Amino acid sequence: MWYRATVVLRSRVDGGRFSAWFSSDGGDDDVGVNGKLEIPKKPVSNKKKSAKERLVEFCGLFSKEDQVLVVINADPDAIASAMAVKRLLRYRVKSVTIAYPNEIRRLNNVVMVDLLKIPMERLHTVKVGDFTKKVMLDSQPSHLPCFENITFDAVIDHHPASKGWIAPFVDIRKDFGATASMLVEYLRAGNLKPSVALATALFYAIKVDTRNFEKKATLADAISFRYLFNIANQNLVRKIELSSFRRSELNYFKTALNEMKVSKQRLYAHLGKVSSPDMLVLIADFLNQVHDVAWVFVSGLHNDKLVVIFRCDGYKKNAGRLAEKMFQAIGSAGGHREAARAEVPLRNLPAERHEFSTKTLMRLTTKHLL
Repeated sequence: MWYRATVVLRSRVDGGRFSAWFSSDGGDDDVGVNGKLEIPKKPVSNKKKSAKERLVEFCGLFSKEDQVLVVINADPDAIASAMAVKRLLRYRVKSVTIAYPNEIRRLNNVVMVDLLKIPMERLHTVKVGDFTKKVMLDSQPSHLPCFENITFDAVIDHHPASKGWIAPFVDIRKDFGATASMLVEYLRAGNLKPSVALATALFYAIKVDTRNFEKKATLADAISFRYLFNIANQNLVRKIELSSFRRSELNYFKTALNEMKVSKQRLYAHLGKVSSPDMLVLIADFLNQVHDVAWVFVSGLHNDKLVVIFRCDGYKKNAGRLAEKMFQAIGSAGGHREAARAEVPLRNLPAERHEFSTKTLMRLTTKHLL
């Protein structure tokens, strides 16, 4: 069931009141915040699990001698969630390493990692076989080719479930606005109060992934957000938020505006080669603010791949479904109703599409929207 709720917060960052769509079945809020990790003795199955029941199942995967690899596709939600898992496992395993495959180029994310001093390693620099347990957060094994050869023991995510993989522990709740909100439930179920750095990361992650609760979210997202509000350092949150663009990146906006084409309330722009796919996301979000535009499609080339970003209002539209329909057979694609992404190796594109342009993007999307 979905209903409208209004939450009042006093914030120096964005102050006042916000409202959002919440689900009444989003999670648990009856847990403590202080002390050592407390785990129930027996797991519960065959019914809807509480946060405590999920926690005991998750922690039951690990032993004192385990060396754990946490794999993420680095963005604020994934990074914060990885920090939370590292906190959960601090005294339960031998070591926890966070690894990511993508280059962190988006300035907000670089500043977040630097300010909060988050230790992470590039996935290609670690020996996956040296780790006894592997955990994936805010993503799924089928989302990127580099994940497919890793056998994961646990997957925690808020994106719709994809096919072609299994894991002993799976917690996928697609109604949640952020994986970070799910990890806050785990922390609270274990009576673990997050440090200021961890709370700041989780708070910022929820803000980003729910777009300040402008996107559909659960009541549990709001509960986690409110819980973190008094612990997080709001000055650090503001510093991260205000670090959006490098001066050199403004040229991409110029290219997008020059290339932009609009037809039937659909806006298209192909940027050619980009230094990071994150620029495509920033530009798609910017263009999505244009009045009287129902769809936004922004594409670019990065590391011999075509990357396409989809945006819409989600009303009688489904960006994730369209992305899958267009590209899943030749690459990776998926997302939510309002936002989606596809990545396709250039070698998988038909020969006539190797010279990709805004007109190519228009023809391709129009074919599937008819």
